[in-house]
Parts: sequence; C-alpha cells; structure tokens
Amino acid sequence: MIRFLRQAGCVARTATILKAGFTDRDIRKSVAAGEVRRLRHGVVALPRASPDFLAAVLGNGLLTCASGAPHRGLWLLHRPDRVHLLCRHGGPPDTVVHRESLIGHGTAEPVASTTDILIHGLRCLPPVEAAVMVESAARQGVTTLPYLRQWLPGNRNGAARNVLDLVDGTADSAIEVVARILFRAEGIHTQTQVELPGIGIVDFLLEGFLIGEIDGGSHLEARQVKKDRWRNNASTLNGFAVLRYGYAEVVYNPQKVVAEVWQVLKGRVIR
Repeated sequence: MIRFLRQAGCVARTATILKAGFTDRDIRKSVAAGEVRRLRHGVVALPRASPDFLAAVLGNGLLTCASGAPHRGLWLLHRPDRVHLLCRHGGPPDTVVHRESLIGHGTAEPVASTTDILIHGLRCLPPVEAAVMVESAARQGVTTLPYLRQWLPGNRNGAARNVLDLVDGTADSAIEVVARILFRAEGIHTQTQVELPGIGIVDFLLEGFLIGEIDGGSHLEARQVKKDRWRNNASTLNGFAVLRYGYAEVVYNPQKVVAEVWQVLKGRVIR
C-alpha cells in the first residue's frame, strides 16, 4: 500500500486505495504503525506529501491550470498565489476552481490531464503566462495548436484562441517565449533560433542585424562565459549588434529592454 501511495503523490482517498485492491485492514494497519496518517475521514497520506497534492485530495479535486502545469512537465512563468483545482462539485473557498473536464487524467496522482491543464490555463491566466505553458507542451509534442483550438469554440473562447496565435513552438525556455512576444508586440521583425555562419544559432535576430540573446543560469558558468564572449566578438566582426538579457530584465523590466532595443535599431530601420 505504501508503494501505491507514493505513486499517487503520497496522499489518497481511502476509496481510491480500496479500488486499487487493498483492504480497510491494510489501511488501519499502516495508520497504527505510523507509516501513514489519517488527515480526516476518508483521506490518508504519507508524512512527505506535498502541500499541492494535499490541497487537491482534501479539496476533492485535481491540480490544474498553473498548479497542475509543473506536475505535467510544463513551463510556468510564475507560481500561482492560490491553488488551482478541477472540481466537479463545490471546491475549497481559498482555491481557484475550474469546472469543465475534457480528458480523463489517467494517473494515480491528483493532477488533471495535460489537455485540461492547458485549456484551463488559456481561459484563466494572463496571455503571456498561458502562452508559455502551451509553448512548452507544443515543444514536447504532447499537444498541437489545432488540437487545442478545437476545444475552444465560440465567442466565449475568443480570448483563449488569440493566445494560441502567440505560440510558434520555437522557444527553448519560458523566458524566450516572453521575449519573443515582447519584441513582436513592438512591431519588431523577429526571427527565432537563427543559424548565422561563423556565429552559430542565436535566440533572436531582430530586423536582420540585431542579435538578442536570453541568458539563463548556465550562462554564469565559466565555460559558458567564455563561449558567450567568443560569440559576441564573432557577431561584431560579422557586422551584427548584440544585446543580452536575463530573466529579471525581460519579466520585470520589459520597458528597459524595449527602450534599449529601439536605441540600437533607431536609424537602421525605415518605417
């Protein structure tokens, strides 16, 4: 039973445990031995159960939207302030409750299906955050834009369908999605993952001559710093300008990023 609980996210309803083939006696024995604790009538958990999983089972729901994304390997720009749950009925007052379920979750863990998580995110989250989730799913090949679009019919889903237009599946990280959306919203001609002779693949090529690079944590490593320095020099020698930005600048100070990009582009782009 302990192994089953681990597979279920370390917390489960007793009805789920019984359905898996265990008995009331198995549950009572494990509780008496201190291996599991009874959270309330009908719910037991291992001591290391995560707060999110506990909230889902105690709330009689499944983690979805921004709360479910990490458990399905999807990118997430910001952790949510409140737990997002898929609940068929009711739902805890301190959570964000989603109702409609399209595809069964198919796992022992209390996590909604990837399709439900994405559809809920598209309807619930700010456009950029939803686009980040969808981009990661598209990159992994676990969904496609046409597939998601078919689940978003009618006028009420118009805003969600518009988010899909922000996704092209070329980003290697969440922050690259944010930067791409930022540049294109400014009307800047933006190419992604461009291979340049003598330089290699760059994150962005803006207006054909400005290279934009988005630096993650690995760019602080000595080997990567040396590589970045070489690429910057090669870019300049080949006639390109280069600007580099990190997560904090793109997410929390986009005005500065845009201003500096336009400062470089000014005088070179004819509108």
